[in-house]
Amino acid sequence: MTETPQTHTPPPPNGTGTADPAFAPYKPRSPEYRLAADALRGLRQDLFTDAFAYRPLPRRAVDGPVVRRLGGRFREYASWTPHALIAAAAFLALLVSSTTHGGGNLGLLVGLLTLAPVVLTMVRPVLAFWASLVATLIATVLDGSYSDWPWPPGAFFAHLVVLAVVAIRTRPRTAAWIWALTAVYGFFAESLFGWNHYTANTAPMLVVSALLLLAITVWHIRREAEQEVTAQQTVTAVERSRRTLLEERTTIARELHDVVAHHMSVVAIQAEAAPYRVENPPPELERAFATIRENAVAALTELRRVLGVVRAEDYEAPDAPQPTLADLDALLANVRDAGLDAGRTVTGAVRELPQGVELSAYRIVQEALSNTLRHAPGASARVEIGYVLGGLGVRIVNGPPPEPSLVKPSPGAGHGITGMRERVSMLNGEMTAGPTDEGGYEVTVFLPVPATSEDDA
Repeated sequence: MTETPQTHTPPPPNGTGTADPAFAPYKPRSPEYRLAADALRGLRQDLFTDAFAYRPLPRRAVDGPVVRRLGGRFREYASWTPHALIAAAAFLALLVSSTTHGGGNLGLLVGLLTLAPVVLTMVRPVLAFWASLVATLIATVLDGSYSDWPWPPGAFFAHLVVLAVVAIRTRPRTAAWIWALTAVYGFFAESLFGWNHYTANTAPMLVVSALLLLAITVWHIRREAEQEVTAQQTVTAVERSRRTLLEERTTIARELHDVVAHHMSVVAIQAEAAPYRVENPPPELERAFATIRENAVAALTELRRVLGVVRAEDYEAPDAPQPTLADLDALLANVRDAGLDAGRTVTGAVRELPQGVELSAYRIVQEALSNTLRHAPGASARVEIGYVLGGLGVRIVNGPPPEPSLVKPSPGAGHGITGMRERVSMLNGEMTAGPTDEGGYEVTVFLPVPATSEDDA
């Protein structure tokens, strides 16, 4: 059985045969219409809605390559450079206007009219543009000459300064609008009132201002691109650091798997063999040891599953057991063959430490010596192992490279230190790493060892 869909058409209002416009089908607007609507909306927002917005000109940053070299007081003065440049341009516009009008009260009045919009750009840039058009019109009327229409020399210079400052302090879209409005003003001024003047300067104004605004727009685009690149580099560096941290933690988890698995296996075997060491053990004791063994086996199974999660696709389980501090001699022999003059010093009473501590200490020494080979080729290194009360102290220090020019930048710089810190943090230890006064590098680590482990040793 099929159902036929029914379309319900709303009846015409008031019983007439005419259709209500509210029920008329929606007609999508053309792309040209939407583009024009967005442009007009941007014009209203940039030049009318935000015309009186208070935007004080910020001081210049003092972290530039040139300003950083100045002293404290001069650096403070350098931060006011944008304000000083605008003030100098305003004074120059005042000077040009007053001299071209023969001085006197009229020249001073016209000069102040051209000065005001330039100064206004420091607090209300969009309003300064409108003020510049109004000041230009008043200055032209007061000028009374038959040349340089519709911009007298002082107003010409002042309007260019206003256009430049407004374009710098706003977006490129606003710069396009103020140039278009300047063209409209010049066109109507020449068409309606320029018939009795000898020369007109609307074309020079539009050409010079177009080149000026184009250069500022290119500067805007380049600055935004640099900011985006800087932000992307920052995000990339953070992500790289996180990925490195996760990789180091995964490596540590894989290495410690053998240590933990060994201890759990020992627990399971001892729990299984314990009832046979006691003659006629009670049933409760047998059930307790059986439960211990079952829990140990279950823990081993879960541990293998966790290792499967953190194991990389190309990871291969090592055939040899995890290294300990007893294998340092072989490690030092390998780095000596690679050209590193490395020595070892052991202080304190040598004793057996937990496998996790010995493995972490070995990896820290290995990574520190690898960093020496990578970043200080030809330098000498010294490894100091100290068995102290409550833990193990490790110190690896290398001298400066004999030929610093041979040292090449390494893309993995800093990753080894991250792995060291993760191992030390896992054992609740302490670590310091940094350059020495002689130009080398030093890594100092303290790994605490519980008192129970020392007693068992």
